Amino acid sequence: MDYYRPGAERGAADFGWLHSKHTFSFGGYYDPKHMGFSVLRVINDDYVAAGAGFDTHGHRDMEIISYITEGAIEHRDSMGNHFVVPAGEVQRMTAGTGITHSEFNASKSQPLRFLQIWIKPKFTGLKPGYEQLKLAQTSALTPLVTPDGHAGSLTIHQDAAIYRLRLAAGQEQVLTTAARYGYLHLVRGSALVDGRELQAGDGLGYSEAKTVSVSATRNDFEALWFDLPAVPN
Repeated sequence: MDYYRPGAERGAADFGWLHSKHTFSFGGYYDPKHMGFSVLRVINDDYVAAGAGFDTHGHRDMEIISYITEGAIEHRDSMGNHFVVPAGEVQRMTAGTGITHSEFNASKSQPLRFLQIWIKPKFTGLKPGYEQLKLAQTSALTPLVTPDGHAGSLTIHQDAAIYRLRLAAGQEQVLTTAARYGYLHLVRGSALVDGRELQAGDGLGYSEAKTVSVSATRNDFEALWFDLPAVPN
């Protein structure tokens, strides 16, 4: 383990309608020790009040993934897309040469929680694009986004992949990095990772060949596993 990011020490933003935790430097939160990991630049854990959301704003040259854990997002963008993305689904937006979009809590009574993830693309100036996927309800390591869209996953314009890991109490999963980088972000529950007890919001990064043992010890557990290229942060 080369990088440890305790969830309790993440950056924070509170706008009333939005409560956000920032794993890496973002917006008004800056920490030179936490600027990203490999091509992974943003993991924001966002809680959005009922009926509220992000007004229309722009992005360029970034792969933006939204992983919804509670509630649903209403998404609109300058490509003409208008979709509702509920919990259990994931969306990928390629900002490329430029895109504007808005994201609102689709409910007037229930809160929304989602992870906003930014990954640097392999190339700049890409054509903007959008994809959305309903995930299979399994306890296995499930691909969310991959470079080639294998196993029904969304595609990403980078030599990187994101997997959802779900374990029931007592189950174990072994992850490998080989000659690549790996990053584990805990979404729910707690787990024993290489002998270290981790809680929701914690993150671990690996920048050398490693076999990582993950065990759900006391409760059901959910995490995202990032398979990343071996490049400096």
